[in-house]
Amino acid sequence: MQLGFVSAILPECSTRDLLHWASQFSYDCVELMCWPLGKATRRYAGVTHVDVQSMNSAKARELRELAADHGCSISALGYYPNPLCPDIEEGEVYITHIKRMIDAAALLRLETVNTFIGRDWNRSVDDNWPRVLEVWKPIVEFAEERGVRIGIENCPMYFTDDEWPAGKNIAHTPAIWRRLFADLGSTSIGLNYDPSHMIWQHMDYLKPIRSFSDRLFHIHAKDVRLDQDRLDEVGIMATPNSYHTPKLPGLGDVKWGKFFSLLTDVGYNGAVCVEVEDRAYEGSLELRKCALIQSCTYLRQFIPHLQ
Repeated sequence: MQLGFVSAILPECSTRDLLHWASQFSYDCVELMCWPLGKATRRYAGVTHVDVQSMNSAKARELRELAADHGCSISALGYYPNPLCPDIEEGEVYITHIKRMIDAAALLRLETVNTFIGRDWNRSVDDNWPRVLEVWKPIVEFAEERGVRIGIENCPMYFTDDEWPAGKNIAHTPAIWRRLFADLGSTSIGLNYDPSHMIWQHMDYLKPIRSFSDRLFHIHAKDVRLDQDRLDEVGIMATPNSYHTPKLPGLGDVKWGKFFSLLTDVGYNGAVCVEVEDRAYEGSLELRKCALIQSCTYLRQFIPHLQ
Protein backbone atom coordinates (compact mmCIF):
# COMPACT_ATOMS: atom_id res chain seq x y z
CA MET A 1 0.00 0.00 0.00
CA GLN A 2 0.98 3.63 -0.51
CA LEU A 3 0.12 6.40 1.95
CA GLY A 4 -0.98 9.69 0.46
CA PHE A 5 -3.26 12.65 0.98
CA VAL A 6 -5.97 14.53 -0.91
CA SER A 7 -4.66 17.84 -2.22
CA ALA A 8 -7.88 19.79 -1.52
CA ILE A 9 -6.63 20.75 1.95
CA LEU A 10 -3.76 22.82 0.48
CA PRO A 11 -5.55 24.99 -2.12
CA GLU A 12 -3.06 27.86 -1.90
CA CYS A 13 -0.06 25.65 -2.69
CA SER A 14 1.19 25.22 -6.24
CA THR A 15 1.45 21.68 -7.54
CA ARG A 16 5.24 21.91 -7.23
CA ASP A 17 5.02 23.04 -3.59
CA LEU A 18 2.37 20.41 -2.89
CA LEU A 19 4.65 17.62 -4.10
CA HIS A 20 7.52 19.13 -2.14
CA TRP A 21 5.49 19.08 1.08
CA ALA A 22 4.26 15.56 0.39
CA SER A 23 7.88 14.42 0.15
CA GLN A 24 8.88 16.38 3.26
CA PHE A 25 6.00 14.86 5.23
CA SER A 26 7.05 11.32 4.11
CA TYR A 27 3.98 10.63 1.97
CA ASP A 28 4.21 8.26 -0.98
CA CYS A 29 1.54 9.80 -3.19
CA VAL A 30 -1.07 12.54 -3.62
CA GLU A 31 -4.58 12.60 -5.08
CA LEU A 32 -4.57 15.81 -7.13
CA MET A 33 -7.73 17.89 -7.42
CA CYS A 34 -8.90 18.89 -10.89
CA TRP A 35 -11.80 21.33 -10.48
CA PRO A 36 -12.40 23.85 -13.27
CA LEU A 37 -10.67 27.11 -12.39
CA GLY A 38 -12.90 29.26 -10.17
CA LYS A 39 -16.00 27.10 -10.58
CA ALA A 40 -16.97 25.92 -7.07
CA THR A 41 -17.57 27.41 -3.63
CA ARG A 42 -18.40 24.29 -1.54
CA ARG A 43 -15.90 23.49 1.21
CA TYR A 44 -12.97 21.45 -0.15
CA ALA A 45 -14.20 22.03 -3.72
CA GLY A 46 -12.96 24.36 -6.42
CA VAL A 47 -9.33 23.31 -5.89
CA THR A 48 -7.22 22.96 -9.03
CA HIS A 49 -3.81 21.34 -8.85
CA VAL A 50 -4.13 19.88 -12.35
CA ASP A 51 -5.76 21.94 -15.10
CA VAL A 52 -7.22 19.11 -17.15
CA GLN A 53 -8.75 21.47 -19.69
CA SER A 54 -5.33 22.52 -20.95
CA MET A 55 -3.60 19.16 -20.44
CA ASN A 56 -1.55 17.83 -23.35
CA SER A 57 1.29 15.36 -23.84
CA ALA A 58 4.02 17.90 -23.04
CA LYS A 59 2.33 19.10 -19.85
CA ALA A 60 1.63 15.52 -18.78
CA ARG A 61 5.29 14.61 -19.23
CA GLU A 62 6.32 17.68 -17.22
CA LEU A 63 3.99 16.75 -14.36
CA ARG A 64 5.15 13.11 -14.35
CA GLU A 65 8.76 14.28 -14.18
CA LEU A 66 7.94 16.77 -11.42
CA ALA A 67 6.37 14.02 -9.32
CA ALA A 68 9.29 11.68 -9.98
CA ASP A 69 11.79 14.39 -8.98
CA HIS A 70 10.05 14.63 -5.59
CA GLY A 71 9.79 10.86 -5.14
CA CYS A 72 6.02 11.17 -4.85
CA SER A 73 3.55 9.53 -7.22
CA ILE A 74 0.06 10.70 -8.23
CA SER A 75 -2.46 8.20 -6.86
CA ALA A 76 -5.41 9.56 -8.86
CA LEU A 77 -7.05 12.69 -10.21
CA GLY A 78 -10.08 13.89 -8.25
CA TYR A 79 -13.16 15.97 -9.11
CA TYR A 80 -16.38 15.65 -7.08
CA PRO A 81 -19.40 17.46 -8.61
CA ASN A 82 -23.04 16.37 -9.00
CA PRO A 83 -23.48 15.30 -12.65
CA LEU A 84 -27.07 14.20 -11.94
CA CYS A 85 -28.20 17.56 -10.56
CA PRO A 86 -31.76 18.64 -11.51
CA ASP A 87 -30.45 21.28 -13.95
CA ILE A 88 -29.54 19.20 -17.03
CA GLU A 89 -27.37 21.91 -18.59
CA GLU A 90 -25.41 22.29 -15.35
CA GLY A 91 -24.95 18.53 -15.22
CA GLU A 92 -23.56 18.51 -18.75
CA VAL A 93 -20.82 20.92 -17.64
CA TYR A 94 -19.80 18.43 -14.93
CA ILE A 95 -19.96 15.45 -17.31
CA THR A 96 -17.75 17.22 -19.84
CA HIS A 97 -15.18 17.99 -17.16
CA ILE A 98 -15.19 14.40 -15.85
CA LYS A 99 -14.32 13.26 -19.39
CA ARG A 100 -11.54 15.84 -19.56
CA MET A 101 -10.20 14.44 -16.29
CA ILE A 102 -10.26 10.92 -17.75
CA ASP A 103 -8.37 12.11 -20.83
CA ALA A 104 -5.81 13.84 -18.59
CA ALA A 105 -5.37 10.67 -16.52
CA ALA A 106 -4.63 8.71 -19.69
CA LEU A 107 -2.03 11.27 -20.73
CA LEU A 108 -0.48 11.08 -17.25
CA ARG A 109 -0.48 7.25 -17.44
CA LEU A 110 -2.66 7.03 -14.33
CA GLU A 111 -5.00 4.14 -13.62
CA THR A 112 -7.65 5.97 -11.63
CA VAL A 113 -9.87 9.04 -11.43
CA ASN A 114 -12.19 9.68 -8.48
CA THR A 115 -15.59 11.38 -8.46
CA PHE A 116 -19.27 11.15 -7.41
CA ILE A 117 -22.14 9.51 -9.29
CA GLY A 118 -24.36 12.41 -8.25
CA ARG A 119 -28.09 12.54 -7.57
CA ASP A 120 -31.26 14.55 -7.97
CA TRP A 121 -31.86 14.79 -4.24
CA ASN A 122 -35.58 15.45 -4.69
CA ARG A 123 -36.14 12.00 -6.25
CA SER A 124 -35.98 8.42 -5.00
CA VAL A 125 -33.27 5.98 -6.00
CA ASP A 126 -35.59 4.28 -8.50
CA ASP A 127 -36.66 7.59 -10.01
CA ASN A 128 -33.00 8.60 -10.40
CA TRP A 129 -31.97 5.30 -11.95
CA PRO A 130 -32.81 5.88 -15.64
CA ARG A 131 -30.67 9.02 -15.60
CA VAL A 132 -27.89 7.23 -13.69
CA LEU A 133 -27.58 4.79 -16.58
CA GLU A 134 -28.10 7.41 -19.29
CA VAL A 135 -25.27 9.54 -17.92
CA TRP A 136 -22.84 6.95 -16.63
CA LYS A 137 -22.83 4.24 -19.31
CA PRO A 138 -21.18 6.60 -21.84
CA ILE A 139 -18.72 7.90 -19.21
CA VAL A 140 -17.67 4.38 -18.23
CA GLU A 141 -17.26 3.39 -21.89
CA PHE A 142 -15.20 6.56 -22.42
CA ALA A 143 -12.93 5.55 -19.52
CA GLU A 144 -12.65 1.94 -20.68
CA GLU A 145 -11.46 3.06 -24.12
CA ARG A 146 -8.63 4.99 -22.43
CA GLY A 147 -7.66 2.32 -19.91
CA VAL A 148 -8.79 4.41 -16.92
CA ARG A 149 -10.78 3.24 -13.89
CA ILE A 150 -13.40 5.37 -12.11
CA GLY A 151 -13.45 5.30 -8.30
CA ILE A 152 -16.76 6.48 -6.84
CA GLU A 153 -16.60 7.92 -3.33
CA ASN A 154 -19.32 6.60 -1.05
CA CYS A 155 -20.23 9.94 0.54
CA PRO A 156 -24.01 10.62 0.46
CA MET A 157 -23.31 14.37 0.22
CA TYR A 158 -26.04 15.07 2.75
CA PHE A 159 -24.62 17.55 5.23
CA THR A 160 -26.36 20.89 4.73
CA ASP A 161 -29.96 21.99 4.37
CA ASP A 162 -29.67 22.48 0.61
CA GLU A 163 -28.86 18.77 0.27
CA TRP A 164 -32.04 17.67 2.06
CA PRO A 165 -33.73 15.19 1.94
CA ALA A 166 -31.57 12.60 0.14
CA GLY A 167 -28.12 14.05 -0.49
CA LYS A 168 -26.32 14.66 -3.78
CA ASN A 169 -24.52 11.35 -4.35
CA ILE A 170 -26.60 8.24 -4.83
CA ALA A 171 -23.79 5.67 -4.50
CA HIS A 172 -23.50 5.46 -0.72
CA THR A 173 -24.70 1.94 0.22
CA PRO A 174 -23.70 -1.62 -0.72
CA ALA A 175 -27.15 -2.31 -2.21
CA ILE A 176 -26.77 0.64 -4.57
CA TRP A 177 -23.17 -0.28 -5.44
CA ARG A 178 -24.27 -3.80 -6.43
CA ARG A 179 -27.06 -2.43 -8.59
CA LEU A 180 -24.76 0.14 -10.15
CA PHE A 181 -21.97 -2.31 -11.00
CA ALA A 182 -24.43 -4.88 -12.37
CA ASP A 183 -26.36 -2.42 -14.55
CA LEU A 184 -23.27 -0.66 -15.89
CA GLY A 185 -21.70 -4.04 -16.64
CA SER A 186 -18.11 -2.87 -16.40
CA THR A 187 -15.11 -3.67 -14.23
CA SER A 188 -13.79 -0.14 -14.87
CA ILE A 189 -16.02 1.40 -12.22
CA GLY A 190 -15.43 0.77 -8.52
CA LEU A 191 -15.02 2.49 -5.18
CA ASN A 192 -12.95 5.26 -3.73
CA TYR A 193 -13.87 3.90 -0.31
CA ASP A 194 -14.10 6.11 2.80
CA PRO A 195 -15.05 4.24 6.01
CA SER A 196 -16.15 7.39 7.85
CA HIS A 197 -19.27 7.77 5.69
CA MET A 198 -20.50 4.35 6.79
CA ILE A 199 -20.15 5.15 10.47
CA TRP A 200 -22.53 8.10 10.56
CA GLN A 201 -25.00 6.06 8.50
CA HIS A 202 -24.81 3.42 11.28
CA MET A 203 -23.45 0.79 8.88
CA ASP A 204 -20.63 -1.75 9.12
CA TYR A 205 -17.59 -0.01 7.64
CA LEU A 206 -15.46 -3.20 7.59
CA LYS A 207 -17.82 -5.56 5.75
CA PRO A 208 -17.52 -3.81 2.34
CA ILE A 209 -13.77 -4.46 2.31
CA ARG A 210 -14.46 -8.18 1.89
CA SER A 211 -17.69 -7.84 -0.10
CA PHE A 212 -16.22 -5.42 -2.65
CA SER A 213 -12.53 -6.32 -2.57
CA ASP A 214 -12.39 -6.44 -6.37
CA ARG A 215 -13.90 -2.94 -6.59
CA LEU A 216 -11.56 -1.16 -4.18
CA PHE A 217 -9.74 1.19 -6.55
CA HIS A 218 -8.67 3.86 -4.04
CA ILE A 219 -9.11 4.56 -0.30
CA HIS A 220 -9.77 7.79 1.61
CA ALA A 221 -8.53 7.80 5.19
CA LYS A 222 -10.86 10.05 7.14
CA ASP A 223 -12.18 9.49 10.64
CA VAL A 224 -15.45 10.62 12.22
CA ARG A 225 -16.74 11.01 15.76
CA LEU A 226 -20.41 10.47 16.54
CA ASP A 227 -21.84 12.56 19.36
CA GLN A 228 -24.37 10.23 20.99
CA ASP A 229 -25.77 12.96 23.25
CA ARG A 230 -26.54 15.14 20.23
CA LEU A 231 -27.95 12.18 18.33
CA ASP A 232 -30.23 11.40 21.27
CA GLU A 233 -31.49 14.99 21.02
CA VAL A 234 -31.95 15.43 17.26
CA GLY A 235 -32.32 11.88 15.89
CA ILE A 236 -30.99 10.32 12.68
CA MET A 237 -33.39 12.36 10.51
CA ALA A 238 -31.53 15.54 11.39
CA THR A 239 -28.85 17.00 9.14
CA PRO A 240 -25.85 14.71 9.83
CA ASN A 241 -23.57 17.57 10.82
CA SER A 242 -25.87 17.97 13.82
CA TYR A 243 -24.49 14.80 15.40
CA HIS A 244 -21.17 13.90 13.78
CA THR A 245 -17.78 15.53 13.29
CA PRO A 246 -15.12 14.60 10.69
CA LYS A 247 -11.75 14.04 12.40
CA LEU A 248 -8.17 13.11 11.55
CA PRO A 249 -7.36 9.37 11.48
CA GLY A 250 -7.08 8.09 15.04
CA LEU A 251 -9.26 10.83 16.56
CA GLY A 252 -12.65 9.29 15.81
CA ASP A 253 -14.57 6.02 15.83
CA VAL A 254 -12.81 4.10 13.03
CA LYS A 255 -10.77 1.18 14.36
CA TRP A 256 -7.87 1.58 11.96
CA GLY A 257 -6.05 -1.58 13.08
CA LYS A 258 -9.01 -3.73 12.05
CA PHE A 259 -9.48 -1.67 8.90
CA PHE A 260 -5.93 -2.25 7.68
CA SER A 261 -6.00 -5.86 8.84
CA LEU A 262 -8.86 -6.52 6.44
CA LEU A 263 -7.25 -4.52 3.63
CA THR A 264 -4.18 -6.72 3.87
CA ASP A 265 -6.33 -9.86 4.07
CA VAL A 266 -8.02 -9.06 0.73
CA GLY A 267 -4.70 -8.11 -0.88
CA TYR A 268 -5.35 -4.41 -1.37
CA ASN A 269 -2.11 -2.77 -2.51
CA GLY A 270 -3.28 0.62 -3.75
CA ALA A 271 -3.30 4.14 -2.34
CA VAL A 272 -4.73 5.16 1.02
CA CYS A 273 -5.06 8.96 0.98
CA VAL A 274 -5.69 11.08 4.06
CA GLU A 275 -8.61 13.45 3.55
CA VAL A 276 -8.40 16.30 6.03
CA GLU A 277 -11.81 17.74 6.92
CA ASP A 278 -11.18 18.30 10.62
CA ARG A 279 -12.22 21.88 11.44
CA ALA A 280 -9.95 21.89 14.49
CA TYR A 281 -7.00 22.01 12.07
CA GLU A 282 -8.32 24.47 9.49
CA GLY A 283 -7.41 27.79 11.09
CA SER A 284 -4.21 28.31 9.10
CA LEU A 285 -1.97 26.76 6.49
CA GLU A 286 0.46 25.70 9.22
CA LEU A 287 -2.31 23.91 11.12
CA ARG A 288 -3.38 22.07 7.98
CA LYS A 289 0.20 21.00 7.39
CA CYS A 290 0.31 19.82 11.00
CA ALA A 291 -2.84 17.78 10.30
CA LEU A 292 -1.05 16.04 7.44
CA ILE A 293 2.05 15.37 9.55
CA GLN A 294 -0.03 14.03 12.45
CA SER A 295 -2.08 11.79 10.14
CA CYS A 296 1.03 10.42 8.47
CA THR A 297 2.67 9.72 11.84
CA TYR A 298 -0.41 7.83 13.02
CA LEU A 299 -1.03 5.80 9.84
CA ARG A 300 2.61 4.79 9.32
CA GLN A 301 2.13 2.09 11.96
CA PHE A 302 -0.08 0.35 9.39
CA ILE A 303 1.72 1.34 6.16
CA PRO A 304 5.51 1.32 6.69
CA HIS A 305 7.50 3.82 4.67
CA LEU A 306 9.88 1.92 2.40
CA GLN A 307 12.87 3.92 1.17
